[in-house]
Amino acid sequence: MKAVRVSAVAVAAVLAPVVLFSSPAMADGAAGRGTAATASPAAKDYSHMSVDDLRAEVLVILGKHPGRGVTEAANEALNGNAADLRHFLEVGQYEAQEEDDRVAVARILAKNTGRAMTEAANEALNGTPADVRHFLEVGQYEAQEEDDRVAVARILAKNTGRAMTEAANEALNGTPADVRHFLEVGQYEAQEEDDRVAIARLIAKSPSEKFQKAASDAISGGRAAMRHFLEVGQYQVR
Repeated sequence: MKAVRVSAVAVAAVLAPVVLFSSPAMADGAAGRGTAATASPAAKDYSHMSVDDLRAEVLVILGKHPGRGVTEAANEALNGNAADLRHFLEVGQYEAQEEDDRVAVARILAKNTGRAMTEAANEALNGTPADVRHFLEVGQYEAQEEDDRVAVARILAKNTGRAMTEAANEALNGTPADVRHFLEVGQYEAQEEDDRVAIARLIAKSPSEKFQKAASDAISGGRAAMRHFLEVGQYQVR
């Protein structure tokens, strides 16, 4: 596939505000994501199992470290009788898993999510239990990839230096992991390189020994020192 190079001039990624849809799940208590059950009818026949076998089935679910809803429902069943255990295994675990899933989506929304993530999460919350589960297992990662690419495009839309531009374009032509790495690590490494080049150019232009020393000290001081010099320090020593 031919690599697509994006320049700052070609980027225009302005996102409109997103309105969150209301959902009962967003007012629920905290819960973990949970992977103990899926929102589907019970596949096993529990009708002829002994109490010990039923308890063993519930303990297997608890061993998968489910969310708060499933955990509480499972423990309540374990403190009950055979009918309580069967009801949990046949019905209750799926109802509790749906609750845990919705809380997990609400937690994602509570973070400073991008537009794609926010829209996908709200769409899931307004859908079926299967929609919510699909978002948690697949959709959130697809939406994050889209938001990450928009974030890189926004960086490119600024007047970036050569290192930043090259690193950003390389990320956009790579995998979702490449884009995420650029946002978390690569952009700062590229900015440091661009800052070093910018200060070296200033040193080459300035005849002032005081300015040259301050600039050299900034380069020796590392990333934060160089950024401070470019934004503040160079104007104080001119």
